[in-house]
Amino acid sequence: MQIVIVAVGKVKERYWRDAEAEYRKRLSPYATVQVVEVADEADGKDMNRVLDEEGARILSQLRERDYVVALAIDGEVVTSPQLAARLERMSARGSGRYVFIIGGSNGLSPAVLQRSDWHLSFSALTFPHQMMRTMLLEQIYRAFRIKQGASYHK
Repeated sequence: MQIVIVAVGKVKERYWRDAEAEYRKRLSPYATVQVVEVADEADGKDMNRVLDEEGARILSQLRERDYVVALAIDGEVVTSPQLAARLERMSARGSGRYVFIIGGSNGLSPAVLQRSDWHLSFSALTFPHQMMRTMLLEQIYRAFRIKQGASYHK
């Protein structure tokens, strides 16, 4: 299975990069994981323009057959076991690449949301995108461990 995380912006803090690296290492027996960073737009621009420009960068990273999951505050909220079941169904679909998209501080463009196969919400709360990357990787790892029946998920 190939998992791609497309994220707007860079992770600057070493502790977030270290956490991301740890979960990518833990995921390596289960999937090939790639993180693609696309540039974010500077503050002060028109929000619709920012979303469109970031959205175009995100969409340029997608392939026709990708199964795309947009992290969106108004998306479906699931439990960790439900996420594991959803990932298993996605895998059975045979798309090859499963792309998770994390938007910038303004969210995601309508074009990205429309292209997405599933809108997933971690919470009604807002999280920093650096933290969200680590949380997403941890939950994907947890999903694989759940599928395997391992004791990681309690």
